[in-house]
Amino acid sequence: MNDTIVAISTSLQEGAISIIRLSGDDAIEITNKIFSRNLTNVPSHTIHYGMIHEDNELVDEVLVSVFRAPKTYTREDVVEINCHGGVYVTRKVLSLCVAAGAKIASPGEFTQRAFLNGRIDLTQAEGVMDLIEANNAQNASKAISSVKGSVTRLIQPLCEDLLALIAHIEVNIDYPEYEDVEQLSQEVVLPQAKLWLARIEQIIRQAQNSYQLKKGINTVILGKPNVGKSSLLNALLEEDKAIVTDIAGTTRDLVEGVVQCKNVTLNLIDTAGIRDTKDVVEKIGIERSLKALEQAELILVVLDQSRDIDDEDKKLLALTEGKNRIIVYNKSDVQKLNEGIQISATSDDIHELIDEINHRYETQIHDSSQTTLNNERQIGLAIAAKNAMRQAIEELEQNVELDLVTIDLQEAYTSLKEILGEVSREDLLDALFSNFCLGK
Repeated sequence: MNDTIVAISTSLQEGAISIIRLSGDDAIEITNKIFSRNLTNVPSHTIHYGMIHEDNELVDEVLVSVFRAPKTYTREDVVEINCHGGVYVTRKVLSLCVAAGAKIASPGEFTQRAFLNGRIDLTQAEGVMDLIEANNAQNASKAISSVKGSVTRLIQPLCEDLLALIAHIEVNIDYPEYEDVEQLSQEVVLPQAKLWLARIEQIIRQAQNSYQLKKGINTVILGKPNVGKSSLLNALLEEDKAIVTDIAGTTRDLVEGVVQCKNVTLNLIDTAGIRDTKDVVEKIGIERSLKALEQAELILVVLDQSRDIDDEDKKLLALTEGKNRIIVYNKSDVQKLNEGIQISATSDDIHELIDEINHRYETQIHDSSQTTLNNERQIGLAIAAKNAMRQAIEELEQNVELDLVTIDLQEAYTSLKEILGEVSREDLLDALFSNFCLGK
């Protein structure tokens, strides 16, 4: 935190502009050493035209932005050098900053400093990463909401209510002679604890639904050979990723892709056609298909409408019975079962399937539009807080002394504060910020 750090904040490739960012007490002084103008006394949040030089040789024509602490991303002095895009020039300016005294930033170090300096909490930092990685409008909207503190506003009331309950219990224990303090008992605390538990369970339920949509639904396309599984994959992906022929058993391994179906992201897996075969390679593909089926969150069972249901189709229907499946009838019209929808994969007529998928996940789509926890770390800590409160409720129902119950209440409180990063481990922070890109 005592070093002034520097990094390239834009992609290192040919382009119109590249940005080299510095942050730290010496950011302006270091820039002065390589810039044609003196920035020592310039106002904050101003842009200055000049030249980057090495000794007496000109390197690039640039615009330099100056941001003075504390009104910056890191709450430190920040300088951004806007130079011409290109690998050589960008690297050259970066090397001159390092030679002038800056240290190369580690991944995520700018955002880590913003967190450590109190400008953002941990959920907001994670929101920055989510915004960078967002692959659709829905995820981007949730990410910017997190950056603006939506998760903090969701969790903080739970923390405050829990802290008030703990403090009230402890006042009763330490100062029983205070007549103006309500005397708490198990009967008084228990309803409050149950109400708090119901609130966090609702938050966890919504978060799990939303997170499933965010990461994508693991979807397996299942069927016997030559029913149109690969054609369906290609139609969903809108590209010819899987080989399509009239020869049964063409797909012998798993073919994967990611597709956005309106409001739902599918992590698609096209499996080898499942049938009895003596072909060694095809057998391996079928075994992998069955393994993928075990981990699937949604199964698209593809049947050939041009033929009657046979024993192999019946085996697949039995294999997926009770699972989250959609029966898809491909090709021409014949009598359908009661369950299922009709498509024509070769002509890209799959709108009915896309509508059904979105209908299946209406609850998750609704939850994802609400303020929720956004990742496994946050959800895991919320579950830890829930479990601690459940333990406290069991103790209250057994008339355990309140001073012992507060141990579990404190554990629930600590778990919630860890979501915000107000209670944190250094190794966890290092691991989290190492996933950021350089310069952020």
